[in-house]
Amino acid sequence: MEANFAQILEKIKAYDKIVIHRHQNPDPDAVGSQAGLATAIQAGYPNKQVKIVGSSVGDLDWLAQPEEVADDFYQGALVIVVDTANTPRISDPRFDQGDFLIKIDHHPNRDAYGDYYHVVPEASSSSELVVDLINDSEGALVLTQEAARVLYAGIVGDTGRFMYNSTTTHTFNVAAQLIGTGFNHSVVSENLYEMTLAQARLQSIVFDQISFDGHGAAHVMISRELIAKLGLRDDQVNSIVSTPGRLKGVLLWSIYVEKPDGTYRVHFRSKGPIINVIAQEHGGGGHPLASGANAQDQAEVQTIIAEMVAAGSAYQTQPTVN
Repeated sequence: MEANFAQILEKIKAYDKIVIHRHQNPDPDAVGSQAGLATAIQAGYPNKQVKIVGSSVGDLDWLAQPEEVADDFYQGALVIVVDTANTPRISDPRFDQGDFLIKIDHHPNRDAYGDYYHVVPEASSSSELVVDLINDSEGALVLTQEAARVLYAGIVGDTGRFMYNSTTTHTFNVAAQLIGTGFNHSVVSENLYEMTLAQARLQSIVFDQISFDGHGAAHVMISRELIAKLGLRDDQVNSIVSTPGRLKGVLLWSIYVEKPDGTYRVHFRSKGPIINVIAQEHGGGGHPLASGANAQDQAEVQTIIAEMVAAGSAYQTQPTVN
């Protein structure tokens, strides 16, 4: 059932135990919206037990880290899932073991799971939605400096430092409100965008090995051999997802990261052509210009590359609207 903030706040008020989930392979928005919401609830209701769960956050451990939560904690608990479009992507399968389930997200709502869901695809990030929820709570949820820090990281991460077209006047107003709490926003940005020497070498390899069709579409293959050679963890490879977009002439691109089982994690990005429809055809999804999927083998990889080339060509032949 679609719910407004007032209905969600009533549920938060009603439960003494709350567990907050986010998606697998978390990005700053997943961790930020999860930890920011938990911190704001805990500050407003000190007697509630509020937990955040999920797999390792990798290089984002400076933002927040998941907690160990016993199975019986879910009995009679409210469960909230943030920034996760569909149930297979939820980190920790116990999300459905609580008493009531709420989804808060900004991805297209193809999987309307939960007893309540609040989904705003036009929002820049789930962290922005959490700030809206806090502001709507009339003081019941508290925007502490720590909550502001992690929520700001989520917004900066999902807007690409306010460069993506999902950034609105409201996004800037929310960011200003968060900075106004007094945390060191420069440190947050430094942490988000610093990289190891191995990641820098991977960036160089991307520029050296990128394949470009000359008409807008580009792709990069990242093998297990290369990941091992550079001494990288899989989550550290995510640092190059936006790299091809820095090249003039690249409109859309895909990055294929080989996984230990021989399948591929596929990252899609675009400056205009809609690419989430391609991701959906391959077991994934996401935003129109930023999505992810999986490819089972090289044959599926080649199919996706061809679909991306076709999408780029179709976009460039569209009539210009004056």
